Amino acid sequence: MSTGTYDDGRDRDRGRPAPGLRRRALLGGAAAAAAGFTLAGCGDGGDGDGGAAPKEREKGQKIQLSFWSWVPGIDKPVDLWNREHPDVQVKVEKVSAVDGRQYAKMHAAVKAGNPPDLAQIEFPVIPSFLLDNALFDLSALGAARYKDRFVGWQWQQSVFGRGVYAIPQASGPMGFFVRQDLFDKWSLQIPQTWDEYEEAAKAVRRQGAWIETFAPTNGNRFAGLSWQAGAKWYAAQGDTWTVRIDDDPTRKVADYWESLVRRKLVKTIPDRQNAWYKDIQTGAIPAWIGASWGDALLAGNAPGTKGKWRVAPLPQWQKGANVHANWGGSTTAVFAKAAYPKDALAFALWLNSDPKSIALLIEGGYGFPSAKKGYATSDLDVYRDFFGGQAYSKVFADAGAHVDTSWQWGPGVDTLYQRLGDAFTEALDEGSSFRSVLRTVQAQTVSDLRGKGLKVESGG
Repeated sequence: MSTGTYDDGRDRDRGRPAPGLRRRALLGGAAAAAAGFTLAGCGDGGDGDGGAAPKEREKGQKIQLSFWSWVPGIDKPVDLWNREHPDVQVKVEKVSAVDGRQYAKMHAAVKAGNPPDLAQIEFPVIPSFLLDNALFDLSALGAARYKDRFVGWQWQQSVFGRGVYAIPQASGPMGFFVRQDLFDKWSLQIPQTWDEYEEAAKAVRRQGAWIETFAPTNGNRFAGLSWQAGAKWYAAQGDTWTVRIDDDPTRKVADYWESLVRRKLVKTIPDRQNAWYKDIQTGAIPAWIGASWGDALLAGNAPGTKGKWRVAPLPQWQKGANVHANWGGSTTAVFAKAAYPKDALAFALWLNSDPKSIALLIEGGYGFPSAKKGYATSDLDVYRDFFGGQAYSKVFADAGAHVDTSWQWGPGVDTLYQRLGDAFTEALDEGSSFRSVLRTVQAQTVSDLRGKGLKVESGG
């Protein structure tokens, strides 16, 4: 990696963005300088502006970088990096990804002035950290020269204005995990539409089981299902955000799941927690609408069901359609206070694009790689035996190729998820409508963003 020039050959004498630039880099025009973002992905990820040069490691100097992550098996690629880079050691700290705890910890560390050098941050919450000026603008280090290593729409998830604020790691194309043995026993076809899914839910309930759970605190999955239905929760033009959580496609999704819940065709326990794992293992819940990274989760927590699962595409709203969405998606971000951002960027690029690292990440079950090269789809079938010999990653590859890439995340998504979880839980407890959840969270989100000094319009 070049140490002295930008991509266009100019001397790099500017380097680290000045305080507040990360927030201002997202602003468009003089009016926006007071409060607002430019449209995500509208820039080219070019060079950043202003500030003192980043600190560089002297030749032979030994340093240690701190890295917070929850990715399963992350220790293996980090150990490999440490063996191959004795002067730049990376120390991993595992953080909990339950109910957004990792981000609460990160925001607290930013506020206290002691964040890690790098951290795992999902696509949806990058803007929240930018509002706090928490991330280093990697364009100052020529990060844009590496964008062709990665899937285009995933690279753009961390591009705001002309700044690049993270390196993409993995996406989460969604699919439908099914206990094929139980569906066969009950003479059920795997549903191809949401209407068929409802009929399957009725049939499964007659067998004394529940096809699924509607997890009230899982805003991430609800967002994915709304995404598939055609929702557009955030949009930006100039310095103004429009929030449309209470739009027609999201209402359709909310109405659908409320109907299943009220007729007791699905459970309402949290997914990926102990009670759910028990139901998965016993067959009380024989299916799960999940994402590509769910293969490791199921194999690791329901080993007694090995060979009985299959993966199918998401049910469609219209028969014959092929519309999909993403659940999650992660990056490796460098924090603004990183002492050696150039070395941190080098690690982030290696972690997410080096074939040896990708192989170890795949082995751990980290999701669908953002890198374009360094693996074959068949390499992702790590748990092929668990899925009865199915080449199941082809299902996720097709889903990833049919994701609506115009979906845009906005600021405050981590808070939005908490709002959704609280409102859905209250609706279940009190019997109020899921549409009331959308109205409540719509109003709360608009208020939250205005409270951060952003210009916001409420759309429907």
